[in-house]
Amino acid sequence: MTGCVIRRGNPRDPGSMALLRASHGLMESLFPSDANHYLSVDGLCQPGVHFFVAERGGRSLGCVALSEHQGYGEIKSMFVSPDARGMGIADQLLEHLTLEARARDIPLLRLESGSTLEAAHRLYARHGFTACDRFGDYPDSEHSIFMEKAL
Repeated sequence: MTGCVIRRGNPRDPGSMALLRASHGLMESLFPSDANHYLSVDGLCQPGVHFFVAERGGRSLGCVALSEHQGYGEIKSMFVSPDARGMGIADQLLEHLTLEARARDIPLLRLESGSTLEAAHRLYARHGFTACDRFGDYPDSEHSIFMEKAL
């Protein structure tokens, strides 16, 4: 039990911005710029994108977004602060997002992840995600893997 509260968040709140800056910085340090497909803060504020934050004691520890598409929902901006990892926060965020997708009658969850993010791949596999073909507007890239889970 993490003792975290998952709530709908505003990507422009200071705690959310700090998480997003850390996430974007990490991705930029690991992958070439053309292989980074994260949503901007403005993109996370668009209709059809639902942003959630995990908090404990007033501190934002993790975030995730659900982007609605025709026939599926996409997981975006999944990130847990490095000092809060190993506490089950990522599991809690994914479980919350799955419930949100089901409540919205979304039949399928999909994601794109960096090819070297093995801990993330293990997390998604634990939650029933399996490898799938490239989808949406993603380019063919050695730096991406794609996963999905039917709901």
